[in-house]
Amino acid sequence: MTNEQRAEALIKKSGFDFDTISKADIVKLLQDEIDNYQEGSSEYIRLLCGYLFCLGDSSDIPLIKKAKYGINMDVGCMIDYEWLSSLENGGAEDEYTPSRNELIRDFIDYYKDFKA
Repeated sequence: MTNEQRAEALIKKSGFDFDTISKADIVKLLQDEIDNYQEGSSEYIRLLCGYLFCLGDSSDIPLIKKAKYGINMDVGCMIDYEWLSSLENGGAEDEYTPSRNELIRDFIDYYKDFKA
């Protein structure tokens, strides 16, 4: 299964109701992906990081940074720095970062019709 296909399957399974998505499951999937990165598109790992961002727990910052900075430059470019900045500043809008709500809307808009 390609990374795009894995992303599409996860979206179909999890959707975008962040109150019902298991953080523990996403953390495990992301840690597994970091440990055993599947070459190709970075879409799947980006989606996992996006889910963690949308779940909004700042304790996940180190794991998202590990994914962004610890695999390769292509992956690093795919994972939005704004997600980290927003988690670090409590979701407030600033000069360089939109509000957390706006970032979540953008994430959903990007992935809601995602097809591999």
